[in-house]
Amino acid sequence: MRVIVAGATGTVGRPLVEQLLARGHEVIGISRRPVEGLGWSGAVVADVLDHDALLAAAKGVRADAVIHELTAIRGIPLRYRDLDATNRLRTVGTSHLLRLAEAVGATRMVTQSFLGGYGFVPRGPEPIAEGAPFAVPGRTEPRLRPIIEALKAAERLTRSTPGIEGVALRYGLFYGPDSIGPLARLLHRRALPVPRSGGGVHSYVFVPDAAAATVAALERGRPGRSYNVGDDRATGWNDFFDAAARAVGAPAPLRVPDTVFRALPYVDALRRSSIPMATARAKEELGWSPSVASTAEGLLRSVR
Repeated sequence: MRVIVAGATGTVGRPLVEQLLARGHEVIGISRRPVEGLGWSGAVVADVLDHDALLAAAKGVRADAVIHELTAIRGIPLRYRDLDATNRLRTVGTSHLLRLAEAVGATRMVTQSFLGGYGFVPRGPEPIAEGAPFAVPGRTEPRLRPIIEALKAAERLTRSTPGIEGVALRYGLFYGPDSIGPLARLLHRRALPVPRSGGGVHSYVFVPDAAAATVAALERGRPGRSYNVGDDRATGWNDFFDAAARAVGAPAPLRVPDTVFRALPYVDALRRSSIPMATARAKEELGWSPSVASTAEGLLRSVR
């Protein structure tokens, strides 16, 4: 297929492009400035949030599918406002990419979504399947509602646009080769404390596995479906950072009172919640499974 990738230079985008090329697909990347040497067969140079400029830059381009991997996240989001730009990419950006898909003749679109749509709430260890309520604003505190509404809009737009076979991927929390360096520096400086309470349990996903799931969704995802994408076993908040410290040879993170995290409201909301996801649907319908047996193994592979 000829595939337009928005976010082709990002955390998931780079390994995604590599895997698409390895599978014989042709990639056209979207970027705000010209780039070279990435294996693309073409580029659409425009800001996705500028509707007219985006369509003008794509004039004459033809493609079979569009993949939306754009976020504006740089580093670890700490406060709610750190997600504002990404929320806009999930609402306005998704709408513009669907118009782009129509303009270039694409009939398929895969969009990124996020486990947070299940709600930032404490819950038991039972993994959440895709049939559970998703992006219901009343299930979470008001300050998180813009995030929930943006996820809802991205999935709804992708799955409901006439003429487009839309698929959404609900990724777990990312980790991988790109993130392990900054994480290691914080851990070695003991600048990444964890709560004494231990925090909740979440699904994480090794970034190369997220990219592989995206290729599988492009090729085999059922129109109108959403798929959870994460490691086979959910991991406790403190367990993740303890495993990361071991992987990079750093001391165990400092344990601090839970009240310390009130200064970092987004992180605090996430660490107090538990969002373990079931991935049976992705395995059965996409033929995908994680390449790592555990998050600890994925962290070790990230270092190598």
